[in-house]
Amino acid sequence: MNDVLGDALRLVLVFAGFLVLPLAVGQAEHKVMAHMQGRLGPMFAGGFHGWAQLMADGVKFAQKEDIVPADADRRIFRLAPAVALLPYLLVLLVVPVGPGDSAVGTIVDAGIFFALAVMGVGVLGSLMAGWASANKFSLLGGLRTAAQLLSYELPMLLAAASVAMAAGTVSLPGILGAFHWWWVPWQIIGAFVFFVAGLAELQRPPFDMPVADSEIIFGAYTEYTGLRFALFLLAEYAGIVILCGLTTVLFLGGWHGPFGGDGLGWLWTLLKTALLAFVVIWLRVSYPRLREDQLQKLSWTLLVPLALAQIALTGVVKVVIS
Repeated sequence: MNDVLGDALRLVLVFAGFLVLPLAVGQAEHKVMAHMQGRLGPMFAGGFHGWAQLMADGVKFAQKEDIVPADADRRIFRLAPAVALLPYLLVLLVVPVGPGDSAVGTIVDAGIFFALAVMGVGVLGSLMAGWASANKFSLLGGLRTAAQLLSYELPMLLAAASVAMAAGTVSLPGILGAFHWWWVPWQIIGAFVFFVAGLAELQRPPFDMPVADSEIIFGAYTEYTGLRFALFLLAEYAGIVILCGLTTVLFLGGWHGPFGGDGLGWLWTLLKTALLAFVVIWLRVSYPRLREDQLQKLSWTLLVPLALAQIALTGVVKVVIS
């Protein structure tokens, strides 16, 4: 009975985190971009430091009319936002927040492969939206999404494989159990590849060609309004949480703290994830959008060779220390 209650409590906490953390990232993005770009609304809406901006956005989305284009594939059109959002909830279930089995929603032996595979399913939501909208700009955005998925899935998987080689397991709790701080310097290349490839899969700036509003209106999401459009935005912020959480677990030691501070557990995980989320927002403000050819060149001529070099380095280190 206690095991059932414990499992239920973990699932409730995971679901609560899934509802709260993406909204926290969205609010942080409002504030960070407001300060970096001098935006008045997010800094002053509602009074103290623009506290009402997120609420105003929610009310705005709820009030907008829900429109489905006449020529759209209505079933796929309506299903696409859920396909984009729900896979990130499944990934959050396997991300260990602290030490022990009680700090992870559910333990999956092949946790790395499960997380990356399910994250890839989330991208299908954009493909479905682009195809079902009966709009040439939406279709073009969906095709760009497919091109990014094909290009950046490989370096992301190779970078994660390097960590699995170092730890001798593909289980996320197992990787954290085998973690040593001296891993960080010689896995830093893999961390860079994993993080950049993850940004591209999430279509975050400067890799936001599928939603290039100055070129194709808003890509696959052009025909979406109201709460359906809000679900796509929520999926983007949930993806940021998942990407930063996985990067923390794989490359930054997760719940391990410096100087033996492991007792704080989940607090270290959240702190590292929050710092990486700040970097994601910072990149949006700092760098212009890449062209499509630059995107492909970055993946195949830089990230893939770097990921392969990281795997080779990991093999050499494993041989030396064994």
